Amino acid sequence: MSPKEINFQELFDSKIEDDVRIEPKDWMPEAYRKTLIRQISQHAHSEVVGMLPEANWITRAPSLNRKLILLAKVQDEAGHGLYLYCAAETLGVTRASTIDDLHSGKAKYSSIFNYPTLTWADIGAIGWLVDGAAILNQVPLCRTSYGPYARAMVRVCKEESFHQRQGYELMLQLCQGSPVQKEMAQDALNRWWWPTLMMFGPKDEESSNSELSMKWRIKRFSNDELRQRFVDVSIPQIEFLGLTVPDPDLKFNEETGHYSFGEIDWDEFWDVVKGKGPCNKERLDARRDAHNEGAWVREAAMAYQEKRSLRESQKRKQA
Repeated sequence: MSPKEINFQELFDSKIEDDVRIEPKDWMPEAYRKTLIRQISQHAHSEVVGMLPEANWITRAPSLNRKLILLAKVQDEAGHGLYLYCAAETLGVTRASTIDDLHSGKAKYSSIFNYPTLTWADIGAIGWLVDGAAILNQVPLCRTSYGPYARAMVRVCKEESFHQRQGYELMLQLCQGSPVQKEMAQDALNRWWWPTLMMFGPKDEESSNSELSMKWRIKRFSNDELRQRFVDVSIPQIEFLGLTVPDPDLKFNEETGHYSFGEIDWDEFWDVVKGKGPCNKERLDARRDAHNEGAWVREAAMAYQEKRSLRESQKRKQA
C-alpha cells in the first residue's frame, strides 16, 4: 500500500483501540496534539510552581534532617518539571513558549498550588494529601497513549510515592507528639482537605476536556472517579492518625462500598482557576522573577554550547 493510500486516521484509531502507544513521529490528529500539549505543559507548570509552597519552609524546617528531606523533595519536583517540558517538546512546541504561556497567565497549573503554607504541618499535609492525590492521578498516566508522556511518568510516580510516605510520616510524628502538635496537624488537614479534592478538576459533566482525553486514552479515569478513590483511600489513614475529617456530611455508604462526602465549594475552585485564589499573583510573580533573574545562566549555557560546537566543528575540518 502506498503512503497516499494509507488512512492515517484509521491507523491512529486502531493504535488507540489496541493500546499501542503513539510516538512523536507518528501521524496524530491536530486536536490530539493540542490536547497533549495543554495537559503535559500544565502538568510541568504544576510541578515547577508546586516547588514554591514547600520551598517557603526550607529555611524554617525544625531540624537539619527535615531540611535535607525537604530540599531533596523540592529538587525532585524541579526534575519532574524538566521531564515533562521535554515530553511536551516532542510535540513540536518549545520550552520557552510553554513557559511564556505560564508567565502570561494563558496556561494554567494545578489549583492546589495557590494556597499558602502557614505552618510546618502544611508540609506534611502537602506530601500526604496533595502528593497522594497526584499519585492516584498520575499512576494511570504511566499507561497513557502518548509514549514520551507515559515513560516520563514512570520515574515521576516512583518519586511521588516516596513523597507521599514522607508526608504521612511527618503527620504521624506530629499526631504522636504534644497536644499542640496534634492540633497543628488537624488544622493543616482542615485547610488542605477541600482544596485537595478540588485538584482533581471540575465535576465530570463540567469538564470540557475529559471526553476526548478519555476517548484517546490520554486519561484512563474521570475526575470524579479519581476523587472518589482518593476519599476512600484517605479516610482510613485519617482515622489511624486520630484526626477528624472536616466534612460533617461524610459517611460510609454500605450499598456502594464508598464514602459519601459533602459538596465541594465549586465557586472557590473556579475563582482559583481564574486567578483569584489566595496566592495566584504571588506564585506567578515568583516564577517570573526567578525566570528573569536566571536569564544570565541560560545565556551562559548557550554561549558555552556555541563555543563547544565551534571547537568540534573545527576539529572535524582539521581531521
